[in-house]
Amino acid sequence: MIPSSSEITETATASESVTSISTENERIEMLREVEDEEEEEKIRRQKKLEEALEAKSLRRIISAYLNYPEAAEEDLKKWERSYRKLSTAHRALVPHYALKFQRLRRCISANSYFIFNMLQAFEPPIDLSQDLDGCEDSNLDCAPHEKYILDERHDSSCQPALTNNCTHEGESKSLHDSELQKTDANEPAPMNHSEDTRNNDKRYDCDGGHLNHDHGNASLSSHDWLDPSLQTHVPLVDVDKVRCIIRNIVRDWAAEGQRERDQCYKPILDELDSLFPDRQKKSTPPSCLVPGAGLGRLALEISCLGFISQGNEFSYYMMICSSFILNYAQVPGEWTIYPWIHSNCNSLSDNDQLRPVSIPDIHPASAGITEGFSMCGGDFVEVYNESCQAGMWDAVVTCFFIDTAHNIIEYIETISKILKDGGVWINLGPLLYHFADTYGHGNEMSIELSLEDVKRVASQYGFEIEKERTIETTYTTNPRSMMQNRYYAAFWTMRKKCAIRA
Repeated sequence: MIPSSSEITETATASESVTSISTENERIEMLREVEDEEEEEKIRRQKKLEEALEAKSLRRIISAYLNYPEAAEEDLKKWERSYRKLSTAHRALVPHYALKFQRLRRCISANSYFIFNMLQAFEPPIDLSQDLDGCEDSNLDCAPHEKYILDERHDSSCQPALTNNCTHEGESKSLHDSELQKTDANEPAPMNHSEDTRNNDKRYDCDGGHLNHDHGNASLSSHDWLDPSLQTHVPLVDVDKVRCIIRNIVRDWAAEGQRERDQCYKPILDELDSLFPDRQKKSTPPSCLVPGAGLGRLALEISCLGFISQGNEFSYYMMICSSFILNYAQVPGEWTIYPWIHSNCNSLSDNDQLRPVSIPDIHPASAGITEGFSMCGGDFVEVYNESCQAGMWDAVVTCFFIDTAHNIIEYIETISKILKDGGVWINLGPLLYHFADTYGHGNEMSIELSLEDVKRVASQYGFEIEKERTIETTYTTNPRSMMQNRYYAAFWTMRKKCAIRA
């Protein structure tokens, strides 16, 4: 049967319609592909900018360490100029001052020797040659990222009233050859890194971090940290952070810091010991996370108690130093530093100010750590808000940490999230909120709750207080100084209530 002209017309129209729809679908698909490519390119550029920013920030921190001897020498020259302004009669009353300046130079050299060996052992997790060509086309701030800034507000020697101005601590590591590796290739800068530790040729890894069992010799490192291309002039406040790190070394890794460790760490260790009395009998040791682990001593001591302990730290100032001590120390007392030379204030005598301190007081790799000890670098909330961390920890220990938050509620929420039902949160520290007095950054967030409000918020996240008291303590304080700043720190044990199951 021959189709009518109208039927032919309808068929042609239908065919044209199908073709039109097909063409439109192809056009939409092409637009989607273009948009996807543009989005991928945008992400790639953003990632490149973030990596360049991280490299710039890390170079600045390395430069701060490298600038330490020059800055110390400038201070010393200033003291010498003041001395020369004295009248002859007045100089005659303190004739030993010239000798003191010579001794100070030897102390600066000793500190610099330790710092340079530490830097030579450091393996950067990123390519430091990356450049940030400008931030005009990005939303990134060219200033160093806050996660690379050491906050020393707890450090009494770093208060504005004194000669050296800085702020308290806030970064992380693990006992490993300093391979601070990315945990995720797509992680935004600053990236999360991990380190591991060794003991008797065993390897303990965090998120795939590698450890070369050969300690090697830091002075034979292939990295030329004195390359002028890696050195930049940094503000004196950056070098002050290096001086604060030196004082933190005393707190964590010197016999002179034992009193402070007994004040801060011993109550935590005793509490963990009493809360997990049967841990040695279990096939798997209980797990304990230590956010804000600093130079790693508390996390190591918890490991020695028989816990699978992990420290978390995000400051490269801390990470570089702790990695060196944890991984490269060969024997106790291997290094000598002079932590108190940077200020002439409140000294009982020159010998007190110039006294040497031997570090470390123990050999970390021979301390009796439990298999599984690790240190992970990265922002606490970013690292541990991952779904895989939910309900993973038997205990969380925070020491001089919770006031480092922009938003302390977010810290509490994260701690609750990662604890198992029935898990414990042990805290010791003040509420000296680190971003409370941030000048020049009007948009800087800082939530500053009272202790009463902190406990109330914690209860809303399922915590019940089992114990609480106040502990008097210091933080990186020179025990022979005429000025002693003391904290009346909150100490508590809270337990996460078990979820009610139907």
